[in-house]
This record gives sequence, structure tokens and C-alpha cells, in this order.
Amino acid sequence: MAEFVRFEVEAGIGTIRLDRPPVNALNKQMQEEIRAAAHEATERDDVAAVIIYGGEKTFAGGADVKEFAAMSYADMAARAPGLSSSLSSIAEIPKPTVAAITGYALGGGLELALAADRRVIGDNVKVGQPEILLGIIPGAGGTQRLARLVGPSKAKDLVYTGRFVKPDEALRLGIVDEVVAPDDVYRAARAWAEQFVGAASRALAAAKAAIDGGLDNDLASGLKLESHLFAGLFATEDRAEGMRSFLEHGPGKATFSGK
Repeated sequence: MAEFVRFEVEAGIGTIRLDRPPVNALNKQMQEEIRAAAHEATERDDVAAVIIYGGEKTFAGGADVKEFAAMSYADMAARAPGLSSSLSSIAEIPKPTVAAITGYALGGGLELALAADRRVIGDNVKVGQPEILLGIIPGAGGTQRLARLVGPSKAKDLVYTGRFVKPDEALRLGIVDEVVAPDDVYRAARAWAEQFVGAASRALAAAKAAIDGGLDNDLASGLKLESHLFAGLFATEDRAEGMRSFLEHGPGKATFSGK
């Protein structure tokens, strides 16, 4: 049984619940428990979409600085790839994912949220990459995913200064996608995720792979990837059902099996 991370499923929605009071500091054990939860979310056929949630008070206040402070260069050189890949496991879930953010998402907490497809925050939340204030840089995707999301100039401003960003600016910059009342964060994230229960799951996985894979390559390579994934869907039962239903009943009436 995991100590700090739970994976709960209700009505087709999986929730990766962070639970390491007081601020969900991401120590090594928690990082690996996130990886395990992401793997379970990927493997379970009864999960259509995934929410990453830190509870009502705080999403994640960052890495465990006490743990970091005790590590040498040799220690971190050995650990850094595992740190990065543990949070990247969220990005690798082939299903729609959304981070439901309360309180703070700082440092590793923001990096975890950036690994999701979408981010919903409360209107009192602060986000940021303050690692520079510790004499380091983001080491679990912050320099890469943030730059891809908001552009290199804005990402450099946030990483160089380590400043905290309030909800209105976070929304304007594109770091987050929706701002709601603090008590509505999980509910809003779930409402978005529920759209995909009963959807064409193989097509959703292909769409995610095409978009994410294309961003890592030039346009020509991305178009080839898209063509490959597009053609592959013609081998699925969902494609046959979707087109049959469209021709007989119009759009949006198909019942998909995920096969």
C-alpha cells in the first residue's frame, strides 16, 4: 500500500490523490508512488480520464528541500533522471489528465501540474518555479514543459526570478486553463474529465500521442506521426461504430467500446 499517494476510481474517473501533510512535499518515496499510480491509471480499462489532486489546502508545495539538502552531487546525479521520469509518468498516461490545484503549486508541484493536459486552479492559488532561490533550477520538467507552454521568454522570466504567479496572470500566460472558486476546484476538474467517460478512448490516446509527439519534432515529422496514428484508428471497432452511427443518426450518437 502506498503511504502518500492514493489512486481512487469512481464512475470512470481516476483520482491520483496526494496526501503528505502539511504541503505534499515531493520526496523520493512520493515521487515513486506517483509513478505507480500513473501506471495503474494507464493499465485500468475502467478509467477514462485522470485527475491529479492534492486535497483542499495545497496541491504540492514543491520538492522535499530537507531531502535535497542532504544530497551530494553524486547523489543527485544518480537520482535526477528518476525524479524527472516519475513526474513524466503523468504525461505518459494515454488518457485525458487534469490537475486540480488548490493553495500552491510551486517548484516540483508546478512541474507535476505541467505534466497534466489541463490545469484548474482556485482563485487564491499561487504557482511558480522558485528553485533559483535555492541556487538550483527546475529539475523535473519545469524548464522544458513551461517553455513549450508559454514560450521561452516568459518561461525564462519565471525561472530566472522564481517569483510567485497569481491566478489572473497564470491564466493570461497560459500556465493554467481555468480559474474557479477554491471550493470548486475538484468539481470543475471532474466536470471536464467526465466528458471522456464513454468516449472513443483509442482515438483520444492517438490524439494525445500526436499532439505531444509532434511538439517534440519538426512539422514534417509531426505530420508523419499524425498520418500514422490516423491510419491506425481505421483498425478499431470504435472507428467503425462511429462512422456507422454518424451515417445513420448524425454526429454525437455513437456508443464506443474502447476497442
